[in-house]
Amino acid sequence: MIQRLLLELRLFFTALQFFTRVPVPAWVGFQPDWLQRCVRYFPLVGALVGVWGGLVLAAASLWWPPVVAVVLSMASTVWLTGGFHEDGWADTCDGLGGTVSKARALEIMKDSRLGSYAGLGLILMLGLKAATLTSLLSPLLSEMTDAASSHVHQVLMGWTLMGLVWAHTVSRLVPVLLTASLPYGGDMDHAKAKPLAMRAGWSSVLAAVGLTALVALAILGCLHLAGWPVPTLLRCLMWSTLAAGVMTLWCRRWFWQRLGGFTGDTLGASQQLSEVAALLAWLAVVHPVGWVRW
Repeated sequence: MIQRLLLELRLFFTALQFFTRVPVPAWVGFQPDWLQRCVRYFPLVGALVGVWGGLVLAAASLWWPPVVAVVLSMASTVWLTGGFHEDGWADTCDGLGGTVSKARALEIMKDSRLGSYAGLGLILMLGLKAATLTSLLSPLLSEMTDAASSHVHQVLMGWTLMGLVWAHTVSRLVPVLLTASLPYGGDMDHAKAKPLAMRAGWSSVLAAVGLTALVALAILGCLHLAGWPVPTLLRCLMWSTLAAGVMTLWCRRWFWQRLGGFTGDTLGASQQLSEVAALLAWLAVVHPVGWVRW
């Protein structure tokens, strides 16, 4: 049992080391097959990235307006992850933005230079994230009128932090689901991380889903202890998870039609797309506008 727990800890550290700049203890070691087995911890790593971004957001909000705090928070998560998923999104935009063949698309995605599709994709993706998070942090006029003497900014900060953590968590589950349901669409011999090019086992998928659920329960527990409205959080979790699920299905169809499977770059793209989809759904619940009431 102790050896099993130690192996799971090593797998977690492997996932943490692969996706972030966080240093891991030397005793962890490394084995190539751990890359394929550590996929179960992707959502947990995402939660930690979300917590880091949330801490920077909360700290920056003490001195600067919401838009500045949001940009600093986004910059901190990009630094922590080395722009890993953003790079995959940019390469995917370049490769699949046009109507080229599969072979040509894969060749374009391996090119380190950024094309017009990549530039536009990054601008739109980062801009949409910044706009969504800024909208979450900014009170509506009606909220300011109805709660003139309340701590509305602190309340909105709480909802934004929870949304940030959850979006980073659930979006890391999406690549796990794709690797389990799609074959590798690139050249296996030239894959940068061959173990990750193999299909994830369903035991790893179930473990990743379980860890994602644990993060949701942790958020619910913190909210309940703080005395906040749990039904609102349940709606946020439900709609943001549904949005990420829809994006998973859309990405699966897109990658299958264009490449016959996934690549490392498309997995990064799926994470970015599902993250912004989850944030948009979270915003729609926290700040409903027009005739839509979630």
